[in-house]
Amino acid sequence: MSDLPFGGVQIWMDGDEDSWSLYHRMARELRLAGWHVEPAADRLLVLGWSADGLTHRVQVLAAALAGRLADYDLTVFMAVTIATRLRQEGQEAGDIVAEVEARLRDDLRWPDRLQDLDGLQRTATLEPLRLRLAQVVGLETKVRRRCAEHLSLAVRVATAVAGGRVPPRARPPRVTTCLSERVVAASVPNRPPGLSPDVNPPLPDCAPSPR
Repeated sequence: MSDLPFGGVQIWMDGDEDSWSLYHRMARELRLAGWHVEPAADRLLVLGWSADGLTHRVQVLAAALAGRLADYDLTVFMAVTIATRLRQEGQEAGDIVAEVEARLRDDLRWPDRLQDLDGLQRTATLEPLRLRLAQVVGLETKVRRRCAEHLSLAVRVATAVAGGRVPPRARPPRVTTCLSERVVAASVPNRPPGLSPDVNPPLPDCAPSPR
């Protein structure tokens, strides 16, 4: 990997006969996160944030909140079905609960997707991109909270089916977000020429986000 002018990044792999396929798979994932990416046969260019890509991410996150993540009945049904089958197979209560939680996590998909972005910086100097990044971060916070609710529900249902002690309902941790230019930290910032990557605007005080 090497830096390009104006904050871009070039990524390449040596000695892989299937690099073209890998570059395009990487490009797809990066585009889903909101970056402007250009794959080729011998390298992958990441050229900063894409307004269209960030808009698409907002739409995908909003659709998830209104779709699968709004369907708690499906989570209960899946937890009961999986836990009942595992109990009939003679598995221990603890193993049943762990397996139900793992399968629900895979079904929701978003817990692992968002975990991959932990610690990522996301900055921009252009006002429209800053606002869109802030919107993305706000929706990701809601998705994390909703996923935690689904997994907590699945654990409680699976525990009851398996005959174990049902844990008290856990409330998702309070998340603080700050709608500033540095919404969360970016490996490929959109910076004007001449601005050092170590120079960042000061962060304003952040108020806790509403539950």
